[in-house]
Amino acid sequence: MKDKRVLVIGSGGRCHAIIDALSRSNRVGKIYCAPGNGGIASQAEILPVPVTDTAALADFAETNNIDMTIVGPEAALAAGIVDEFQNRGLRIFGPTMSATRIESSKEFAKKLMAKYGVPTGDYKVFSDFHQAREYVLSHSLPTVIKYDGLAAGKGVVVATTYEEAENALRDMLLDATFGDASVLIEEFLDGPEFSFMCLVNGHKVYPLATAQDHKRAYEGDKGPNTGGMGAYSPVPFVTPEIREYALKEIMQRTADAMCEEGVPFTGVLYGGLIQTVDGPKVIEFNARFGDPETEVVLPRLESDIYDLFEAVLDGKEFTTEWSDDATLGIVMAAEGYPGKYAKGMPIKGLDSTSATVYHMGTSVKDGEFQSAGGRVLMVVGRGETLAAAREKALAAIEHIEAPGLFYRRDIGHQSIKN
Repeated sequence: MKDKRVLVIGSGGRCHAIIDALSRSNRVGKIYCAPGNGGIASQAEILPVPVTDTAALADFAETNNIDMTIVGPEAALAAGIVDEFQNRGLRIFGPTMSATRIESSKEFAKKLMAKYGVPTGDYKVFSDFHQAREYVLSHSLPTVIKYDGLAAGKGVVVATTYEEAENALRDMLLDATFGDASVLIEEFLDGPEFSFMCLVNGHKVYPLATAQDHKRAYEGDKGPNTGGMGAYSPVPFVTPEIREYALKEIMQRTADAMCEEGVPFTGVLYGGLIQTVDGPKVIEFNARFGDPETEVVLPRLESDIYDLFEAVLDGKEFTTEWSDDATLGIVMAAEGYPGKYAKGMPIKGLDSTSATVYHMGTSVKDGEFQSAGGRVLMVVGRGETLAAAREKALAAIEHIEAPGLFYRRDIGHQSIKN
């Protein structure tokens, strides 16, 4: 019976993919989204409320008899939206503010991993620019510099020269580009990366399909780090043995550690992992669905997503069913992203493509879509192979008229051998 009323918090492609999955549920009748975007408006009623206005969102959920709220972005979690809802007896899917520290504080995450033996790289924390600079200069390159806080996926620099490292430290510690916080200088880990998201309730951990994200702006994995220029699922190099090790030694061990520390995790635990010569290790944890990985993982989900969310919150056992198809998504971003970019550029031809298109940053003006962010659209192809899925995504992009947007044609290159 499609009688459930759901509120989704967020505005990007991740939330569009969640809403798209909810729209396929046999139980969901009404979907709201705050604040949403131009494309999401076709599948959900839009609420112009910021994701961090937790009191107003909770008021809406109370007044409108919302059965469940699902949180997309980390900013809402870090603002304590789950705590606010729980204090009012409202049903919400996501971790508390204290559990969100697994993402919002990289130092917290690193200390947790060190204490409980979760495999990851060595690290050191600095709040003083000069001390950090001296440490980098005394160690070999490349090195990884991370801002210890939320930075919308952009607070990580893999420095291959000392000049790059110094600029990153100056950016994060002296100029406080992302805010006033310390930095972590980490051991560089070498190998292919993959994303492993799991639904978690305390000690219970249920794996979702694997994906691989492409962070660099330009083809050949060149250019600056972004929030993600594309993704695909599944990941062929993640064998059943690698997946089982990652599930047991990383995801399950971390969930158990959170319980031991008195901050049990409920929601989506995202493991950004790397396959090293010594096995999978953690690059980072997130406390929510990954973006853009969600846009390629959820289309493959054949289980009813509302049932899964409900089972997690109730602590009940469940299984997930997946399509054997491969999905590959290509992000269309504004020229200049992740730096300065223009907004308000027209987008046409979306109705003429048969591929799934998730809106990451769009608005509607005079009945026409236009760009409203750095990452604007994600075009998702589907096929029996990753190569076929990429061909469908690229063919769909040809039908989209979007001057001022750019995209990578080589998404999936680590697994697609041309």
